[in-house]
Order: sequence, then structure tokens, then C-alpha cells
Amino acid sequence: MSTHFTHRRTFLRGASAGGLALLGGSLPLAAARAAAPEAGDDPWRQARAIADRLKMPVKFRKVDYKVTDFGAAPCELVPVKAWISFEDQETVKTPASGSKDCYEAIRSAIARCHAEGGGRVVIPKGDWFCAGPIVLLSNVNVHLQAGAHVYFSNDPRDYAKYGDVDCGAAGRLVVSRWQSNDCLNFSSMIYAHNQHNIALTGDDWTAILDGQGGVPFAGSSDCWWTWKGKNATINSVAQDKSPNYVPGKLAQNQPNPNNPKSLAEIAPGLSDEKRRLIEGEGDKWRADDAFLPALSEAGVPLQQRVFGLGHYLRPPMIHLVGCTGVLLQGYQVTHTPFWQHHPVACRDLAIRNVYANSLGPNSDGFDPESCDGVLVEGCQFDTGDDCIAIKAGKNLDTQFGPSQNIVIQKCIMHSGHGAVTLGSEMSAGIQHVYAQDLVFQNKNWATNPLNIAIRLKTNMNRGGFLRHFYVRNVSIPNGVQTSPSFYATLPGSPIPDRSVAAAAGGVITFDCDYTPRADNVRIRPPEVSNVHISNVKVGNVTTKDGKKFSSYQAIVILGPVAFDYNGPNPRPDVLPVRDITITDCDFGTPSNLDKPWFLYNVRNMKLNNVTIAGKKVNTTLSA
Repeated sequence: MSTHFTHRRTFLRGASAGGLALLGGSLPLAAARAAAPEAGDDPWRQARAIADRLKMPVKFRKVDYKVTDFGAAPCELVPVKAWISFEDQETVKTPASGSKDCYEAIRSAIARCHAEGGGRVVIPKGDWFCAGPIVLLSNVNVHLQAGAHVYFSNDPRDYAKYGDVDCGAAGRLVVSRWQSNDCLNFSSMIYAHNQHNIALTGDDWTAILDGQGGVPFAGSSDCWWTWKGKNATINSVAQDKSPNYVPGKLAQNQPNPNNPKSLAEIAPGLSDEKRRLIEGEGDKWRADDAFLPALSEAGVPLQQRVFGLGHYLRPPMIHLVGCTGVLLQGYQVTHTPFWQHHPVACRDLAIRNVYANSLGPNSDGFDPESCDGVLVEGCQFDTGDDCIAIKAGKNLDTQFGPSQNIVIQKCIMHSGHGAVTLGSEMSAGIQHVYAQDLVFQNKNWATNPLNIAIRLKTNMNRGGFLRHFYVRNVSIPNGVQTSPSFYATLPGSPIPDRSVAAAAGGVITFDCDYTPRADNVRIRPPEVSNVHISNVKVGNVTTKDGKKFSSYQAIVILGPVAFDYNGPNPRPDVLPVRDITITDCDFGTPSNLDKPWFLYNVRNMKLNNVTIAGKKVNTTLSA
């Protein structure tokens, strides 16, 4: 493969030992922000200061550039049978064959706007077909008017045409992160790299960005979502099948013959011992979703982490890398191939009044990663995975530091794995996160319930830390999933299979043993401390058998499992989850009322004025 760098020759400059820096010579994250809160400060005063600072992080010239002036034309739509979720199909509309491709018109409008000092690029009301990424540039606001519906091509080849890095047969790719590992991959539908003062906005939720994730590829019954492959959750209620996937079909979690048969081929300097640890048993490590983390563990530089064509790592819908001063506001995003919004190493970002509406595999609503200064306000989430999931790198890709100074407020969550989630990819740590005044409506509770309300997930591979996490004023009128779901544990683990409902069923779940079988290298114990949750009110629903329940369990705290460690001796300290306070909460009636909470490796968890099944609890727990 010949790798040629065109416009961003400096994107490897300043790299870590593995050569993995994405942002060239300038990092937007300081090692420690001067504005970072002090431990003794009132947390909600700090949250208010962050929110006030991010009310309007951008400013533009008052000049409009209409894409129709650059050759864009609306398209005709035709019906097509498509997947709208993991298991459901409906007839939807898609651009007719031969529709005008507006990629070049939108690209030209953005380039002109940027070159002339910035302003607003306007996509008018109508249906528009775009066979390539919309790439944001500094000082440009791409704005969708009410009734504007952009249908992005569902042909993966269209996102391997225009990237800055020529990767030969894999296509022209972009600098990206996939599940928190650096790589060269398909472009997202909306992309920005190292830009400043940018915005993506809409008049209202009739302004739609449509990734067509469930629309079959031309000449195939597969779609973007098929690439998910087989799911691993045990006893899931919904969201357990990938559309059109059958065993043996190539997907992200199936060994890919395009990947080397041994890490020695791509990382010849590895010792045999380390190579065997990373590869594990068999060839599962050759699946794309395991091969990329293996490259990180092996210290393989970014320019050799080539995916794109011939691989199965779906791009996020909106992917912003190393940007400062970002506004996302007032539109709807739907049917996304992968995560809906994924800002990485961004600073001063506000997402406001956005409807994140995609029920496909891994359709997380908003996943800020190693970002500093984020406001999520007034958004609504109906997702096929976590509604909000805060990330911070994985394996050795931690060079951008923690996610921090994040405020989530006045949002509504429906379907999803977790409403507010931390992790699982959090190797560089998460701190100073504030979530308040939220409604976890869970409107689809009977058929596709919210799995967990407040969630942490990490393990002995992803490690990292969570500290200074504050939650208050949360209404959960329809509870969460009332039956348990599980992840498989390691053979011989002190945590038997199907014994801890860490995958679904808890209102508050901290899982420090998340899918341990997925990671061959397990050498980084996580650390969780200083979590404060108050005024969470959970309602009951009437189940099929006529009983009224709010959840399976109120609280599930599975601390780090020392057994899982497989690195050299001496083993690092494996610390308990500690200093957790849960105050003034009513958890309704869990279906597992004989055991309303589960604790393992936990110290000093205080329950003050907590109500479970109508009974008050005031106690301090350790296990």
C-alpha cells in the first residue's frame, strides 16, 4: 500500500511514541485547564459557569451562500424497503437512481464562504442527495432551513473518495477514531479536522440529516447496519439482531482475511510474549473491531492503521476532530451508520436542541471524547445504543487526555442502552461531569426499553478513572428495563455468568467488568470515586403479567475484578469503587425486590433518604 499525505502533512507531528497524534503540532487540550474546578468548589456553581461560557461559542459574518447558487438541485424520491431499527423494516423514501449529486455544490459553497472570511452556507427546503462528506471549514456555519432533508449516499465507496490520505485500494481516507482508537478510515457524512469557529445548525427538527443506515446497498440486501455482526448481550429485550446478518458473513466482529495472520507482519519489533498476549487464542483478533485495538496495543503508527474499503468499521455520522468553538443546533439526525455525533479532542462545544433519532446498531446519540468544555442542552435522544456516552481513548491512544468540564441539562431520553453513560472507552479518564434537570421518558418501555439510566462501563483493559461526577433532578416516569441482561465473564471469574445484571435492568449501574472477554490485554485497573447522585425519581410500569415494577434492581455496582488482570507482576492496586453518595432518591419497585442492589468491590457507598418499594433506606454500604 502506498500512503500519500496531501493537504495535512503535519498531522503526525508531535506524535506520541506510537506516532498516533491526530492533530499535528497544536493540541486543543491543555494538560490541565485553568478553569478546571477545585475539589472544594460548589459543583453546581461550576456547572453554571461552564454553561454560561458556552451559551454561544461561535460567531459568523452575516453573509449567506446558498448551495443552489453553486449548482445544487433537489432530487426525486422513490420508496424502498429498509431497516429502521435492529429488527424492524418499513417502506421509506430514498433518492431515485440518477439523482443530482450535491456533494460538489456544497463543497464549493463552503470553500467560497471560508475563503471570503466566513458566513452561513444555506441548504434550502427540499430533498437533497449528497454522495460524499460535507466537510466543515473554519468560520463557516452550514445551516439547514426548515424542510431541508439531506439524504447521504449509502454507498461506502463515496466515503473513500475524497479524504486527504491516499491509501491505495482502501481508498482516500481521513484521520479518524473508531471506538476510541486512531485510524485511517471512511469519512463521516459530516467531517471537520483542526477547524475553529464552526457550526452545523437547522431551523427545527424538519431539517434532517439522513445517513440511510438501514437502506440496502445497491444490488444487495445488506446495509451499513449489517456490518455490526452478531451481538453479545445475554437475555436482551430488544436491539439484539443486526439487520440481515447471518453467521459466517463478513462483519466488523468476524476475522477479516485482509488483516495480517500475525502481528509480527506489521509490528516486527514486538516480543513473542507481548504478541501472544495481544492476539490471544485463535484468530478473533483479526476481526476489524479487535484488530484496530491490537494495533494500538502494539504501538503501530497511525499511517499503518488503514481500514476503509475491504473493512467493516462503519463511520460515525458527524465526526469532528481537534476543533475549537463548535455549535451543533436545531436539526434532526436519523438512520446513522454508526455513532450519531462523535467530537474528538474538541474544546468549547455546545450541542443544543438537536433530535438524535436513530435506532440502528451502535447509534449512540452524542459521544464526546477527550473534549474539554461541552454543553449538552435541550436535546432529545431516541437511540439504538447509549443516548450520551462520554469517551476518553482506548488502549494506548490516550494522548488527548481526559474528557472534562461537561454539562448535560434539560434533555429527554427514550430508547437506548444508557441514558447518561460514561465509557466504556475511557482510558484517559473522565472528570468534572454535571448532569441535571433531565427526563428519561423511556416512551418505548413496553417493546424497546431504556436499559439503564445512569451508567458507567469500563474494565481491566479500558481502565481510566471517573471522578467528580454529579447528577441531580432526574425524572424516570416509565422506569428502565424490568428484566436482567448480562455480559459473559471470563472462565473461573468470581463473577459467575448471568449473576450480575450489568447489561440492563439497573437504574444506576457502574460496571467495571464490562465485556471482559472482548479484550485480550487486561492490565489497567479502572478507578472510580467521588460520585454524587441526588433527586432521582423512578416510576413503575405495569408489566405483561400485571405487576408494577420500575427496574430489575435499583443499583448495580460491580467494582474492578482483580481476577481479570493478566499482565506482569507485581499487579497494580485494584481499588474499590468508593465515596459514592445517593441522596433523596425514589427508585420505585424493582422486580428483584429481595435483592434491590448488587455490590462487589465497593467501599463507602452512602444511601441517604433513599426510597425503594416505599421503604426508606439510610445506610453506608461496602462489599
